[in-house]
Amino acid sequence: MGHDIVTTVNYYDDPGDGSPPLPVYVGSTQVTNKRPTVPVTVKVTDVSGQEANSTLDNHGFQYLNHTSAEKGFHDDATIRSHYYPECEQLLKDVTGASRVIIFGHQVRRGPADWHRISANNTRVRGPLHRAHVDQSYDGAVIRLREQFPDPEEAAAVMQRRWQIINIWRPIKPIHRSPLAVADATSVAEADLVPAAIVYRTGTGAGERRQESWTVRPSAAHRWYFKHGQRPDEVLLLKCFDSVADGRVVKARRAVHCAVEYPGDDGDQGQQEEKGNRESVEVRCLVLY
Repeated sequence: MGHDIVTTVNYYDDPGDGSPPLPVYVGSTQVTNKRPTVPVTVKVTDVSGQEANSTLDNHGFQYLNHTSAEKGFHDDATIRSHYYPECEQLLKDVTGASRVIIFGHQVRRGPADWHRISANNTRVRGPLHRAHVDQSYDGAVIRLREQFPDPEEAAAVMQRRWQIINIWRPIKPIHRSPLAVADATSVAEADLVPAAIVYRTGTGAGERRQESWTVRPSAAHRWYFKHGQRPDEVLLLKCFDSVADGRVVKARRAVHCAVEYPGDDGDQGQQEEKGNRESVEVRCLVLY
């Protein structure tokens, strides 16, 4: 039986004057995100029992049963040496890709309001309650060129199909802040706003800029989630696809956002009672 919910998605509050969104600043100890949002009430449909109906090419996301040998995800070196190969093989098996390059991962265990913490909030990263896509179309090219700094090699890669796909896995069953994802075909290109992410290394090497999508609200968006998602139930999220014909591949990107179950007010007492959401996300270049 499905557990559809009515909850809130935080969209970009566009001032409408043509100005770009405020950048998000990411430092070694602090993430600063002062971009204004507007909360919108939406219905989020539970996919339980119908997981197979959603695919990467048709909807931009896909649920899979996949058990990992990793359990706690406490050590970054172990994640890279043991979990990365699992993820590479999983994506090859699902997509038929010839090569998968993992360029990073993020473990989240912190509270829902972690952005409001004024110091050292990177140590307690929690769910991201803002509708977004990790890379814009231009941002995906920036990410690929970082991986292939030789212009000729990058150009050769881009002559074939390539994608950016995230593998999102609960570390323990999800009882709060589930990850919701919008059917890509319900999100118009006009709803997507390019938005800068500025990485500050703090080592004197200057800044590194990326570009994501932030998202304007629309009643047309169709949102989905998996109720009580378990560690052996992974979600594949397409952030970019170079194929843009709209026929064989209908979905180029999937907007996603953490949401709350009805009755969760996000205060610290409730988070301690239910436990913060714990998840691990691996970010992959997928080449063909």
